[in-house]
Amino acid sequence: MEHGDGEAVIIGGMVLDIHATPSMLANPGTTTPGKVYYVQGGVARNVAECMSKLGAKPYMISALGFDMAGNLLLNQWKSAGLSIEGILKDKDIETPVVCNIFDVNGEVAAGVASVEALEKYLTPDWIFRFKNTLLSAPVLMVDANLSHPSLEAACKMAIDMACPVWFEPVSVTKSRRISSIVEYVTFASPNEDELIAMANALSGSDEFHPLKESQKKNISVLSLFQMLKPAIWVLLEKGIKVVLVTFGSNGVFLCNKGWPRQFKMPAEKTNQCGFRGQLFKTVMQKCPPSRYSGFSELDRSSHLFAVHFPSLPASVVRLTGAGDCLVGGTLTSICAGLDIMQSVSVGIAVAKAVVEVEANVPSTFSLSAITGAKVLFPQSML
Repeated sequence: MEHGDGEAVIIGGMVLDIHATPSMLANPGTTTPGKVYYVQGGVARNVAECMSKLGAKPYMISALGFDMAGNLLLNQWKSAGLSIEGILKDKDIETPVVCNIFDVNGEVAAGVASVEALEKYLTPDWIFRFKNTLLSAPVLMVDANLSHPSLEAACKMAIDMACPVWFEPVSVTKSRRISSIVEYVTFASPNEDELIAMANALSGSDEFHPLKESQKKNISVLSLFQMLKPAIWVLLEKGIKVVLVTFGSNGVFLCNKGWPRQFKMPAEKTNQCGFRGQLFKTVMQKCPPSRYSGFSELDRSSHLFAVHFPSLPASVVRLTGAGDCLVGGTLTSICAGLDIMQSVSVGIAVAKAVVEVEANVPSTFSLSAITGAKVLFPQSML
């Protein structure tokens, strides 16, 4: 299957997630009644699947084994009509598996990750085989499951093809891998803790500290932003153009130096077929770029622009796929030709849909539910 025009390239992990949720408070040292689910996961895979459910055909570059987990993931990918050409398959690969144990509130209480195969087999040589897929790609997304050499290879390959790079940090520990590729990154999407780790890695210090739970209680959105602004500024000063910081139920901060509407893909690299075309037309009608014409910089002396997108009320079932689907919805919208602010608005609405289901990605998305969300009009300008 050839890579189509206006389609994103995604490089990173395809993982089988095992979700264990107790039906009552768990006691150490013994089993607890509950439910256990096998769920297709991996940050890059989740983002790509979310995009496919929104009508895109992202090109996935990853690695799987010929074991139970690998067969399950590969068969699902085939059934979605997505290309498997970029997925390395080998009998020596142990397909990545992550086992998460949740508490009764749906939050991760503990987990074990076995994902070493991604660093071992997703090599620069394998990635370079698919260089031509970036010729017409509007964006390359890499997740931090890749080794330092593979991250650098992927990013340099994208820059050679004039393709912007989106960096997804994956975890606090792996987010620090930004230090070797920051000069190539256009977009980054950390959560609060990943932001702190990235700022420390890029500044070569430990001056930034995660906010304590006591600090977050009864705090305003503006105060929260002011506390994290120095860390955000480190990422921007190092050259990342757009920093999208996620805060769970507190929503998202979109930050950059100056005015973000310049971050819109050239028309020749966009694709508005099918669902994406409907999404583009509906968002342009309900949330035109002129809607944001009254926004101004938060800090005129430094030209730091920041806007807050609140999260949407939801009947939460599982939180694990929310951040990935936020990115998937945003990337799909960018690739359809919407600007970054419109795209984040769509991403917020997509994230709402995923927290209301057991899977990391909903089986379908409703156009009316996505485009009817009030978040299409950002509620709070910082």
